[in-house]
Amino acid sequence: MISLLTFVFVLGLLITVHECGHFFAAKRQGIAVEKFYLGFGPTVFRKKQGETEYGINLIPLGGFVKLAGDSAQEHRHTPREYLSKTPLQRMAVIFAGPLANYLLGFFFFWLIFVTGYPTLTAKVGGLVDGFGAQAAGVQEGDIITHIDGRKISSWDELLEEVRSRKGARALMLTLQRGQDNLQVEVPLRRQEMDDILGYRRTVPLLGVTPAMEEFVEVRHGFGVSLFLAARKVIDLTALNYRALFAMVSGRLSMRESATGPLGIFFVTSKAARIGLTAVLHLIAVLNVSLAIFNLLPLPVLDGGHVLFLAIEKLRGRSLSPKTEQIATQAGLALIITLALMVTYNDIVRFFGEKISHLFR
Repeated sequence: MISLLTFVFVLGLLITVHECGHFFAAKRQGIAVEKFYLGFGPTVFRKKQGETEYGINLIPLGGFVKLAGDSAQEHRHTPREYLSKTPLQRMAVIFAGPLANYLLGFFFFWLIFVTGYPTLTAKVGGLVDGFGAQAAGVQEGDIITHIDGRKISSWDELLEEVRSRKGARALMLTLQRGQDNLQVEVPLRRQEMDDILGYRRTVPLLGVTPAMEEFVEVRHGFGVSLFLAARKVIDLTALNYRALFAMVSGRLSMRESATGPLGIFFVTSKAARIGLTAVLHLIAVLNVSLAIFNLLPLPVLDGGHVLFLAIEKLRGRSLSPKTEQIATQAGLALIITLALMVTYNDIVRFFGEKISHLFR
């Protein structure tokens, strides 16, 4: 029950923030908002307040904001209609939805960094045979406190420090062993391995593994957390676009990499069992990912609408209704196909190969 409630809360937050972005941007541009609805399917709640009807539908998998005069059939050429605004004003309304998700993702990353999060300590849990750490005399139970004089507080910092030394042959480690502090020079060994996107990389390695049972609480100051949150959003954005390119080029399997509402439910359930920090991290990641997906230049997505408006701005006139209709139908067919593929893959991934035989 907790998993289901967490899933509904997380998904509802993503959708609400996205639609609020469109809603407030439309209001700022002087556009009348006729409806603000969350969910699809049968309506379970509705209330008219001012010029806007607010409502909640049964299926919490989406939402919409209905703007006055947002189609050629409804356009009456009054000042408060969507189509009465300039392409740049309409673009601002469309872009505001993904931007709201970006900002919420940034906020939750900042919140995690500033309030603290658990991470593995820099304690050595094991040694890899044939690597530099073993040869240099590093022992299980040693705590790595410095690398080349730079203080190390967690395993993440250790990994970042080692992998940043691409041209180094060896690193000077400061170890805490019981009550003693000692320094050892550890030669680096470079090894080819596949990264998460399937690209072959050569990375420097010490040959140590973490102590999985020990964690440390890491928190940062207000300003540092802002910087780290911004870097996290930028890195995640770059990773998402690289992953999309890898899937399109066939380097990365869509079956293993993409997920839909069913997959999000299972990931949310796992995060809820781990704790609040995991849920906050998931919310941040999903917000950034949703923003990126919505900005793809595909008709029916926000990015597709932005593309149409950019073309209108450059041409001085909009595309013909027939051209937009064909493009929208093609985009919708593609989105539906992708949704079916992702749902099928989620069923196979989370319920096993036996169920997949039912669809063959």
